[in-house]
Amino acid sequence: MLESYKTMDINMLLSIVNMKLRNEKESLQDFCITYQIDEQALIERFNTNHLHYDATQNQFKQDE
Repeated sequence: MLESYKTMDINMLLSIVNMKLRNEKESLQDFCITYQIDEQALIERFNTNHLHYDATQNQFKQDE
C-alpha cells in the first residue's frame, strides 16, 4: 500500500501515515524502517504540501 507514497493522494497518505504512527510506531524513523520508505523523501513530500512532522506528538500536521 505504501509503495506508492511518492504519488499517492496527499490526504490519503497523511491519513495512513498518521494512523500507523499513532497505532503502531513510536517514531517516524521506526515507521520508515518498517515500511522501507525513504524518510527524507517522505518528509519532503509532506513539506511541499505545507505539512511538517511533530516529533513530540509523533504525527504530521498542517503548517501554521
